[in-house]
Amino acid sequence: MGGLFIENSDEGGIAKRLWMKFKDESIFAMYTPFVIGLASGTLDSHTFLHCISQDVYFLQAYSQAYELAEEYADDDDDKEAIAMLRKRVLRKLSDQDNIVRDWGFELPKDGTCDSATLKYTDFLMATSLGKVEGEKFSGKIVTPFEKTKLAAYTLSAIAPCMRLYSFVTKEIKAIIDPEEDKRNAYEKWIDSLSSDKFEAVASTIEDLLDKLSISLTGGELEIVEKLYFQALKLELEFISAQPIIQSSLVPVSQVQVPVPAKSNLKVFCDFDMTCSAFDSSALLAEMAIMTARKAYLNESETQASQVITPDLSAAWGSLSSKYIEEYDQCIDSIIPAEAVGNFDYEGLYKALENLSDIEKRANAMVVDSGVLKGLSEDDIRRAGEHLIFQSGCKKFFQEIMRNEDLTSGVHVLSYCWSGDLIRSAFSSGDSGVLSVLSNELIYEGSITTGEIIQKMESPMDKLEAFNGILNCHGNASKPLTVYIGGSVGDLLCLLKADIGIVIGMSARLRTLGEQFGITFVPLFPGLVKKQRELSENGCCRWNEMSGILYTVSSWAEIHAAILGS
Repeated sequence: MGGLFIENSDEGGIAKRLWMKFKDESIFAMYTPFVIGLASGTLDSHTFLHCISQDVYFLQAYSQAYELAEEYADDDDDKEAIAMLRKRVLRKLSDQDNIVRDWGFELPKDGTCDSATLKYTDFLMATSLGKVEGEKFSGKIVTPFEKTKLAAYTLSAIAPCMRLYSFVTKEIKAIIDPEEDKRNAYEKWIDSLSSDKFEAVASTIEDLLDKLSISLTGGELEIVEKLYFQALKLELEFISAQPIIQSSLVPVSQVQVPVPAKSNLKVFCDFDMTCSAFDSSALLAEMAIMTARKAYLNESETQASQVITPDLSAAWGSLSSKYIEEYDQCIDSIIPAEAVGNFDYEGLYKALENLSDIEKRANAMVVDSGVLKGLSEDDIRRAGEHLIFQSGCKKFFQEIMRNEDLTSGVHVLSYCWSGDLIRSAFSSGDSGVLSVLSNELIYEGSITTGEIIQKMESPMDKLEAFNGILNCHGNASKPLTVYIGGSVGDLLCLLKADIGIVIGMSARLRTLGEQFGITFVPLFPGLVKKQRELSENGCCRWNEMSGILYTVSSWAEIHAAILGS
């Protein structure tokens, strides 16, 4: 986790940088059954009361931690600010019953401290008493520097919790429709934690953490980071541990019913720029150019090398530019001048057929150029093993493969020229992919000839592969299908899947889709709406060909929604 405090010095104080670094944890919190239930207003009241009954134990721990932090703080202003935070906590403790009544509920009289609550409160108290991993306080803490350091450690164990609740409730608040007939039963609680007053408290704690951390060494800042992350993880565990009584839509792979059954899930995914951080075509071309260049330098007396190598880079540049130009022109030509109104799959299908010729022609030109000739199979596999993935992508697939409760199929459908590159990218570490359907490079021995086995060159090819995999099920129960992609070439499969998730959506994809009647819905509010349907109708069906696609900004959202935390 190191290196945070050397970089990004212009991105605010330590509290802000840590929140941004560990933002994925907040995403996982948003997609828990508890938060989806809160946002939809369908959470069972017993679950909500169970959760807020734990507030007293959190507040007691905060009070004791603030008392110690106030004692540790050396600066009078810091002491006063911490004292005010403690007074706020004590007021809430003394008036907790009335606060809950104001939210429209009555606290249970026989509440007990949960194990998830205890984990966090024990962690906070240990931290505030100086029992910190990586630190050794010798006897009584007496020096001003030791005290300041311990005050910073204590606040680093509180700050992420306040920020997490502020963030989550603001996200919920943003999607609550004030015009809805049925009011969210938990709206007052949501209002309280998303309020300016609560934000001010969270910001005060973060400002104090920033100030108290200024004098800390690099090693001590590493400890602050670890404590912050641990607090965030424990808070996420607390939210995830809330007992869910009613059926929940999340995680999608394992619907929460009284006796969960094994999930019958199939995940389909694009590769270039969806999984990978870089385009594989450019990577393979660059590898081929470098290989040829080395051969040219080592064997300059070979006439063939002298002829081919100097022009190879220019040839690739020309091919790439021509493809981009033709592709852009084609997309522009198939976008209707006016939106069609209702979702028009047939019209979209016919329009996308125009892309097939461009992809096939581009691949043929690459073969004719000889750009991909001379690559070794081992070099391609090594490149795959070191390929950089989009943040969180590989973790998602590793989790699927490790989860014994998922009778899952994972299928990568890609225009990539080399299936070996994709397979080796996923096989490094402890993950694997059940099937890769892409184009393949042809080898003589273990060296590429420059030719391609052309299997996947159009949206129709991807759709045919998608349908072929599903048809293999025969009379078996139909699996829930999820397709993840971000390019125009993925549109048909995205729409055919039960759940189509668009990540890294381009402006062209959105424009094209909307003109053919596709509706793009952010995944979080989309799931909240589906949760309401489940509550009202007793069931919720994911409908393929609905014309609705869900958008996400990160793989953390996909992981949280499908697999949970």
